[in-house]
Amino acid sequence: MKVSVCQFDNRDDATDATWQQLAAHLREHPGGLLLLPEMCFHPWLAADRQADAQRWLGAVHAHASRILELGQLGAAAVIGTRPVVLADGEYRNQAYLWTPEPRVRPIHDKYYLPDEPGFWEASWYRRGELRFDTCRAMDATIGVQICTEMWFFEWARHFAREGTELLCIPRATPHATADKWLAGGRAAAVCSGAYCLSSNLWNPPGSEVDCGGPGWIISPEGDVLALTDAESPIVTLDLDLEVARQASTTYPRYVAE
Repeated sequence: MKVSVCQFDNRDDATDATWQQLAAHLREHPGGLLLLPEMCFHPWLAADRQADAQRWLGAVHAHASRILELGQLGAAAVIGTRPVVLADGEYRNQAYLWTPEPRVRPIHDKYYLPDEPGFWEASWYRRGELRFDTCRAMDATIGVQICTEMWFFEWARHFAREGTELLCIPRATPHATADKWLAGGRAAAVCSGAYCLSSNLWNPPGSEVDCGGPGWIISPEGDVLALTDAESPIVTLDLDLEVARQASTTYPRYVAE
């Protein structure tokens, strides 16, 4: 199965160029799964502590518009997150799966929300239900943990029990914590017995918003297979899903709870 991860510059004046870069890369590597970072089609809202309804609705519109254009990229499936407004007016950060048909399917709403400088997420929106459902795309069973959710490794174990082959982690994390997040991604891969994929928001160091660090592809045994960087902001690999299927039966995944 072909998979692509990226680091995505989501500043107002950079989003179009980043989109075109993605499109050019995927023309050379069509037909796979693309993982996008957390809420990547609008500047990062949670950098500011004070929530603003108009800005949230602007982000909702920006994501809806870009998601309508995902078919232009040539991917067979796309996973990302988007801001949404529920029928009762609550704001949520929702993981979604896009495929050409039936288009967009929600996976789950982010549950574990940080609330600190640069990442005032609990101040902006509400947590979803405590549930981590899998989804299916391209004959793979896929689990999603949105950024901070990665650190709750009981859910990686849950995905191991569900037979998950890909664990996708869309992120918005700071430059200085890149090594810590990569270590967590390796642990999540080992706990889940799945290939761990992550894509991250990226703004240049010194920008108003501190988001940066690589996207990654990690084997079910925790080996780093690929990382993005400034020279290669998008990477694509072909993965053998049978490796993940076999990993679910080996240590430490088989150990009883």
